[in-house]
Amino acid sequence: MTGTRPVERAAAVRRGRRGGSTQSRAHILETARRLFAEHGFDGTSLRQVAREAGVDPAMIHHFFKGKDELFARSVALPADPAQVLAGVDRVDPRQRAEAIVWAVLRLWESPAQHSLEAFFRGAIGSKAKTLLLREMVTRTVLTRIMAGVPGPPGEVATRANLVATQVVGLMLVRYVVRLEPLASARPEDVVTLIAPNIQHYLTGDLKMTGPSAT
Repeated sequence: MTGTRPVERAAAVRRGRRGGSTQSRAHILETARRLFAEHGFDGTSLRQVAREAGVDPAMIHHFFKGKDELFARSVALPADPAQVLAGVDRVDPRQRAEAIVWAVLRLWESPAQHSLEAFFRGAIGSKAKTLLLREMVTRTVLTRIMAGVPGPPGEVATRANLVATQVVGLMLVRYVVRLEPLASARPEDVVTLIAPNIQHYLTGDLKMTGPSAT
């Protein structure tokens, strides 16, 4: 009986690939979501996902273009950060803050707002989703926002964290918690109020002391 199991499993995989079943795709996503949350993007391979899901690696390529798409689908973002932040990394870091805030506002003022709100509420209530969100923000969002910002790696990482406090705080307070008067403020006023803080964190003097300053 033991010798027949690989054959049975291979047959099941082939049947799943031919059918292109939604169930198989959902199982792969569930497995990938868990592994990405546990090991991060770099620590998770497609072969590992396939092994844990009990499928042929080719099945993953049947449903997804590669690891980047599998990760994006696992996080289940309502919008593609690459599109939202398109062009931001080409703005001079010394003048980038307004472009960042406008990108955030355009996204949240779009029809995706309700889906984004649901996503954030779900992420806050789930440790696994929070870990996935952290991985996505680090890989996809902050790398674009911080592109070309000068300084030692430790300092740039600290600046990125500080920028994130402003961006995430803005999204939560204005669109999720809906705290007034910020929730009803005109977009141009929000940019005027928030952008200087972000610009300071991007390129201003942080007066840092300690390991991250070197």
